[in-house]
Amino acid sequence: MKGLILSGGTGSRLRPITHTGPKQLVPVANKPVIEYAVEDLKEAGITEIGVVLGHKGREEIQEHLGDGSKYGVDITYIIQGNPLGLAHAAGTARDFVGDDDFVMYLGDNILNQGISELVDSFETGDYGAGIALQRVDDPQAFGIADVDVDGNVTQLIEKPDDPPTDLALIGIYVFSPAIFNAIERLEPSWRGEVEITDAIQLLLNEGHNIDSHTVEGWWKDTGKPEDILHANRLVLQDFDASVDGTVEGGAEISGPVELAASATIEDGAVVRGPVSIDAEATIETGTYLGPYTSVGSSCRIAGVHIENTVVVGESEITCDEKIVDSLIGRATTIGGADELLPEGRRLVVGENSDLKF
Repeated sequence: MKGLILSGGTGSRLRPITHTGPKQLVPVANKPVIEYAVEDLKEAGITEIGVVLGHKGREEIQEHLGDGSKYGVDITYIIQGNPLGLAHAAGTARDFVGDDDFVMYLGDNILNQGISELVDSFETGDYGAGIALQRVDDPQAFGIADVDVDGNVTQLIEKPDDPPTDLALIGIYVFSPAIFNAIERLEPSWRGEVEITDAIQLLLNEGHNIDSHTVEGWWKDTGKPEDILHANRLVLQDFDASVDGTVEGGAEISGPVELAASATIEDGAVVRGPVSIDAEATIETGTYLGPYTSVGSSCRIAGVHIENTVVVGESEITCDEKIVDSLIGRATTIGGADELLPEGRRLVVGENSDLKF
């Protein structure tokens, strides 16, 4: 079985963070989102992985992932071009997939429990496709599956007004090569896209069995800033912390703290986990880092109170302020200003920004 990670799209809901970089490289707990997909595929025993790229961010993704050897996998890059829908993206990988079954994984998704159970379930039967589902509170906002008592899909409905179930498609699928013939016969939907749900429904109509697996742990689509922050919280609350860097005498740390070997927490700084601090970052005297905060590589954090925030690498924050619930892009500078402003700022800051408080 092969893997296929879709990494196109414009990331419009994450602007301005994605004005200058792909959404799949936005970090959650100091790991780019796309790496979670690579790790899930490898854990499921899938080491031949195709990464489908759009127009934007292709060079950055290829530079970051390389040939996959650092993850123990073999990565092939496939150019989709214009984003014409998930089914179109899948169709571009036909030569790569060949006659194998394959997992298709949206590159901005994060799962708590991985995909091994989904893959195992598919492999135990004779299926044209398998889909990962999760129960949601607002099924009208999702593609919804109706299933029988054995978990076989009987119908797929896109954003129904009167949903028959609360089982939403979450963007992770297993396909047999039969999906490619179905895709070739599709017409674009009203959105102008070739829909993967239409392709699966066509398989169903033609007598293929469609498997399903309901994900019991958490799942996040990291398409918006608040989703990144929520995913960061979810990952940090379960991560294995290790203090490998320098903690100076007089620094105060508590709770799970991940401190990279080349990072430093200076005398007089306070860090309350769960917190992740990446390589070459410095947490200076007078700083308070509160729970659910990730600080990227080569950051300098001085004299500021930060909680529940993601700070991407190469940023400098030196204001005597309180920053909460914020997503701060790469190479951002946030310094002090003369006037006194209200505390508790909430920020979504793009790369190479320069803020004064």
